Amino acid sequence: MPMIDADGCLINVSVEGRDGGPTLMLSNSLGCTLQMWEPQMKALTQIFRVIRYDRRGHGKSNVPPGPYTMERFGRDVLAILDDLNIEKVHWCGLSMGGMVGQWLGANAPERFGKLILANTSCYYAEPTKWLERIDAVKKGGIAAVADAVIAGWLTQDFRERAPDITARMKEMLLASPLEGYLACCEALSTLDQRALLPNIKNPTLVIAGRHDMATPISAGELIRSSIPGASMTIIDAAHISNVEQPHAFTDAVVGFLTQR
Repeated sequence: MPMIDADGCLINVSVEGRDGGPTLMLSNSLGCTLQMWEPQMKALTQIFRVIRYDRRGHGKSNVPPGPYTMERFGRDVLAILDDLNIEKVHWCGLSMGGMVGQWLGANAPERFGKLILANTSCYYAEPTKWLERIDAVKKGGIAAVADAVIAGWLTQDFRERAPDITARMKEMLLASPLEGYLACCEALSTLDQRALLPNIKNPTLVIAGRHDMATPISAGELIRSSIPGASMTIIDAAHISNVEQPHAFTDAVVGFLTQR
C-alpha cells in the first residue's frame, strides 16, 4: 500500500483490481478505515480498478493537528489521484465519504465520472449532537461513545445475527486515533454544503438506509432533490449499509456505474 503525500500529510492508499478497467474510488465513514469496504471488494475488483484510502486522522494515515475541513479532505483526494497519475474516477463515498464527494463533485467535476453518495448528509441544522460527542470523547475517549455509535451503524437485528462482524466494526472504531476522530467531528459540526449541490452535474446516485437515524432518508432526499438529475435507492439497513446489506449495496453500485 503506498503512502501518498497530500500537503505534508501521508495518506495510506490501496489500489487493487482490474488493470485498464474503469477506476472507482471508495471513501470511508467517520471512525472507519479502508477495511470497511471488504464486503464489496471481491465483486468490485472484477470490474474496476479500486482505490481505497484512510482519511487523514484515520487508520494508517498521518494525524496532523486540526482543524480539518471538507475542502481539505477533497484536496487530499485530488492529491492521491495526481500522485497515481489518474485523470478520472467514479466515486463512492459513505457518510463522511459522501460529504467529501459532494465537495468534489461541485469543485472538481472534471476528475469524476459518476458519483455515489451513500448514507450521507449535506447539512446539520443543529450542531449539538456533534458538540456533545466531542465533549464525551474528550472526557472518556472513543470508548465512551462506541456502543451508541455502533447502535447507529447497524440495526439491532443485524448486531444479533452477526456478532463477529459487529465486533470487528467496533474494534475499527475504537482503534481510531483520538485527535483525528475529534478533528473530523469538529468538521462535521459546521457542515453545510447545501449551496454546492445544484452545481453538481455528474450523474449521481444517492443511497439511503431505511433504518438510518444518523443520516435519515430525509437527508438523502434533500441531496437527491438538490442535484440535477440525481436518483435515489433505499436499502434495508442502518447507517453503514454496505456492511449490513453487502449484496444489495454492491448491486446498487455496480448497476449504477455500469448502466449506459
